[in-house]
Amino acid sequence: MNRLKCLALTVVGGICFLSAAPKAQAGVDISIGVEPACPYGYYDYAPYACAPYGYYGPEWFSGGVFIGTGPWFHGPAHFNGQVDNHFDVRHGYRGPAPHSGDKAEEGKSFDKGNFHGNETRDGHGHAQEDKH
Repeated sequence: MNRLKCLALTVVGGICFLSAAPKAQAGVDISIGVEPACPYGYYDYAPYACAPYGYYGPEWFSGGVFIGTGPWFHGPAHFNGQVDNHFDVRHGYRGPAPHSGDKAEEGKSFDKGNFHGNETRDGHGHAQEDKH
């Protein structure tokens, strides 16, 4: 009987000990860093390399400044804008692209006359159904 009492006290003590243990808090600290400084915008997926001229349509720029995409998007809530994914490296593009910190080339504007988009995306990189 003493063994049974000792076992019971050990079990009760263990339960009390475990219930009094501090709870671990799961926390995730994500630091995405500084928004890339690209003259024609950056791709909407990591590692956020600079996109070439012609990838984003004019609606992605406000006063010549890129409104951002992905984690740095700072456009309207229900934004949809045209992209030309022929200039996307995931679609086979291997041409020239600016580097972070480069300046836009003189004479390259973001007007609709020079842009030929083939896909609509929101500010977070999701393709949208084209409603045209």
